[in-house]
Amino acid sequence: MRIVIIAMGSRGDVQPYVALGKGLQEAGHIVRLMTHQNFETLVQSHGLAFWPASGNVQDVAESEEMRALLAKGNFLAITRRTAKEAQQAALQWAEDGLAACQGMDLLLGGIGGLYIGLSLAEKLGLPFLQAYVVPFSPTNAFPGALLPQSLPQLGGAVNRLSHHLTRQMMWQGFRSADNQARRQLLGLPPAPFWGPYNGEQLRHQPILYGFSPHVLPKPSDWDENAHTTGYWFLDSAADWSPPADLLGFLDAGPPPVYIGFGSMGSRQPEETANLILQALAQTGQRAILLSGWGGLRKTELPDSVFMMASIPHTWLFPHVSTVVHHGGAGTTAAGLAAGVPSIIIPFFGDQFFWGERVAALGVGPTPAPRKKLTADRLAQALQQATTDETMRQRAADLGAKIRAEDGVAQAVAVVRQIEQRGVA
Repeated sequence: MRIVIIAMGSRGDVQPYVALGKGLQEAGHIVRLMTHQNFETLVQSHGLAFWPASGNVQDVAESEEMRALLAKGNFLAITRRTAKEAQQAALQWAEDGLAACQGMDLLLGGIGGLYIGLSLAEKLGLPFLQAYVVPFSPTNAFPGALLPQSLPQLGGAVNRLSHHLTRQMMWQGFRSADNQARRQLLGLPPAPFWGPYNGEQLRHQPILYGFSPHVLPKPSDWDENAHTTGYWFLDSAADWSPPADLLGFLDAGPPPVYIGFGSMGSRQPEETANLILQALAQTGQRAILLSGWGGLRKTELPDSVFMMASIPHTWLFPHVSTVVHHGGAGTTAAGLAAGVPSIIIPFFGDQFFWGERVAALGVGPTPAPRKKLTADRLAQALQQATTDETMRQRAADLGAKIRAEDGVAQAVAVVRQIEQRGVA
């Protein structure tokens, strides 16, 4: 089949779809991946055809406005800000998408590509395959993954309602932009007020979930067409060679802890760095700090701390004792697969969900939200994660189970079933 994958967001959001696209292409499908311009090298380096979508998510993530919103952790405000960006890019995304989808058989996307993807699928009469890295289908089993996890756990129907609430919050934020593209470029009527979740392009199609059933078992009330395949890992370290100074640091002492917050910016990066250094000093831990996009800078670091802008997680995490991160789906997956405890410092959205899940599995301490984080609290979490042998064994056992899975192959097999049915 000829497949277009639409993936929007940060690198952590896009990378699983690169892995999935690579697996589909190796299985004989023709794959185009539509994403932001700043991921062109990532896409093409794995042999996939790149189709640009306007906008640079790094610029948005590093803006002062977005950093302020992330510091507050307000999901609704962040959704509104993201929707504002989408409003400005909607027509260009639709135009880019029309070009990418010409002559193709199937559209595939997750939350970042859902609404524009469904409109394109409707315009072109193509099926749309939902492929998520966070739980998005309503269930009684747990509350909506994008909502605050500190709300009272009322269970059952209230959990299911929270998923519908999440979907409506997202849709109502993006509805205006989507309808603008539908009206002005695609020549389509407005999408239903309550969203496109029951559209013709979704009926009878499976749903792919790119996370491990050992981390989040498939809820019993999900339809049989929902497939929890395992994580979609990309071997981003295959052609990467570690620099000599990094190897020297690793060889100079016991395994360090890893600390990095991905694209989660900080309005006060020096304060964040000082907090981290205080916690490390209290525990006597060596550490590798990843500056990423978050603004952590090389201040006066002790010899026990090493900082780099970027290191592939698949290479680094097996060399550390504990991973400390923001709880993004991709980083959480990499940390769990490495078989070491995770300390999650969530900023917003599904990061809180994964933090609670890690704690419930007993492979990491209780998550510490960034806006409530102190040096003492981080030091306590580091002490627990590096010395609790029961926790460390649980993490090692879970990592072995995850590494035995092949989520990409499982997802490719589902796509193959679609092809055999002649649905696409």
